[in-house]
Amino acid sequence: MKIQFAAVLAALSIGAFVAPAAAQSPPPFATTKVEGTDNVYIFRNGGHQSMFIVTKAGVIATDPIAYGRPTGGQTYVDEIKKVTNQPIKYLIYSHHHYDHIAGGKAFKDAGARIIAHKNVKTHLAPLGDPNTVLPDESFDGKKTITLGGTTVELLYLGANHSDSNIVIRLPKEKIVFVVDTIPVGTFPGRGMIDFFPVETESFIKKVVALDWDRLIPGHPGQPAGRLGTKQDAQNVLTLYQEASAELKKMGQDGKCWDTAEKEFKMPKYATLPGYEAGLGMVARRYCGLWGRGT
Repeated sequence: MKIQFAAVLAALSIGAFVAPAAAQSPPPFATTKVEGTDNVYIFRNGGHQSMFIVTKAGVIATDPIAYGRPTGGQTYVDEIKKVTNQPIKYLIYSHHHYDHIAGGKAFKDAGARIIAHKNVKTHLAPLGDPNTVLPDESFDGKKTITLGGTTVELLYLGANHSDSNIVIRLPKEKIVFVVDTIPVGTFPGRGMIDFFPVETESFIKKVVALDWDRLIPGHPGQPAGRLGTKQDAQNVLTLYQEASAELKKMGQDGKCWDTAEKEFKMPKYATLPGYEAGLGMVARRYCGLWGRGT
């Protein structure tokens, strides 16, 4: 596994080095079919992305990703209509954070039923955000949607990036959609703000144990927007475990928060995109655990 991980880091380092010379600004949004499937698509809007599935009886969509983009939800709906004339039956929220689920009104107006983990409504209802539609249906544990011959599993495997993140799995296609908890080829950062450190390790182990081959992340994988693998998930788990162990020492030595945030480094991961920006956030969250007990 060490050899595999070194190869991944080397590839990322090379990609990061050559990208500036060859990179071109991508379009603001795009829709692509997932290779090897007949009906699974990724909609990207800026640096966020969602999955939708087209069936002969309707469409199952995820995350509107319209935060800060007033017409983002309608753009997503319009992109789906370019692919199919089937009605949008369901909109599934991956979790309760606005950057992924704001903009659901366009889907609601299109007739979609909105489904989310039970904690989503608990978080959203008191806030009354006008851009974020409350779910029509909540669940806990597992929910299965069968539409037009396609089966989609919604799985709550415990707290992780938040206490409402779910795994959306396509058993036939062996694809999972996991947002934020398992970044693909990038360093974690701002998403650590309400992250559950101990529980996340258990969550990732449960995800790896599921039957799947490819992971669609909520932000494009690096390099080149790639999908994730079980090795990517294992690499992220290792990163979290190493960060936790180092910050535990700092916390017990009384270095949290300011000193730890200045001194904490993870040179093994320095070539990952987002490393410099995310390092302090990782230190802060694990200091919360080991320096404060939260």
